[in-house]
Amino acid sequence: MIKKCSGCGALLQIKDPKRPGYVNEEIYDVAEVCKRCFRIKNYGDYQVIDKDTNDYKVLFNEIKRKKDLVLFLCDILNLDSSINELNNFQGTVILVLTKIDLLPKSVKTSKLTNYIRKNYKLNIKDIIFVSSKKNYNIDFLLDSIKKYQKSKNVYLVGNTNAGKSTLINALIKCTNNDSNFITTSSLPATTLDVIKVKLEDNLILIDTPGIVSNDNFLYNEKPNVVKQVSAKSEIKPRTYQMKPKQSIIIGDYARIDYLGNSKNSFTIYLSNEIKVRRINLDTNGYLRNLKCNSFNLKDKKDVVISGLCFVKITKEALVNVYVKENVKVYERNNII
Repeated sequence: MIKKCSGCGALLQIKDPKRPGYVNEEIYDVAEVCKRCFRIKNYGDYQVIDKDTNDYKVLFNEIKRKKDLVLFLCDILNLDSSINELNNFQGTVILVLTKIDLLPKSVKTSKLTNYIRKNYKLNIKDIIFVSSKKNYNIDFLLDSIKKYQKSKNVYLVGNTNAGKSTLINALIKCTNNDSNFITTSSLPATTLDVIKVKLEDNLILIDTPGIVSNDNFLYNEKPNVVKQVSAKSEIKPRTYQMKPKQSIIIGDYARIDYLGNSKNSFTIYLSNEIKVRRINLDTNGYLRNLKCNSFNLKDKKDVVISGLCFVKITKEALVNVYVKENVKVYERNNII
């Protein structure tokens, strides 16, 4: 009898504990979730599973060719040019910006919508901001899904840790559906295979494995680091009035040297659990062994360290950003 894990979508198997879907042989007949999902849900114990990322890319390309409605999910804290990818879908697309509750309440979604439409040329039906944790806009999203769906099937795609499974669980609650909840975690690649959830007779949500971003700070990080870096509550921005030749140290993870000639304002948006300190650039070389990324910024720019944080800088600035190898660091117009 072939069975799928209701938590991550992997086929249940009894042969290899390091492969997706493993369960102990003696409980295979009654098991509904794999050992990994059981331990994530009950103990917060995350196990890395061997999975070929090319499998994800093949599935992603298949969905691009479908005519069904696609919800393209993006973590609002990691908004970048990757959302241009949604223009390659042949079906109808709704851009869903998740974890809106993590931004300060003073940030208006109308301003964010205008920012996205101005800075990204997207062929989409709508932009919807949600918080699965706070149940914000879940009803509105469900109404939009029903409005734009082309068939029973509605696909959820996006990068790892964008909140696809968490959103489906919120939609399950919204419809009072008694379906099993999907396994969720702050750690990447929790969903390992396609999971189909029947919300209503004419609506099936299809959760897909997250697209793995090798240039994200969280890629291949230890679980304790991922948990610290992943914001869990409303971010409290930290603003520093920077003098020339001062630096900001972000936990043990990144360093930003300010090389400008006048005072400037740096506001950092990141997990409240990470300590930030300001130091003298010339007398403290901490973290200078990391890769250096140099930027000559015009005024009103953000510097984004993918998966870690973004820094709002108000005036022109010459900065060096030190972070581990292969992490994407880029500039964009101020989003806030």
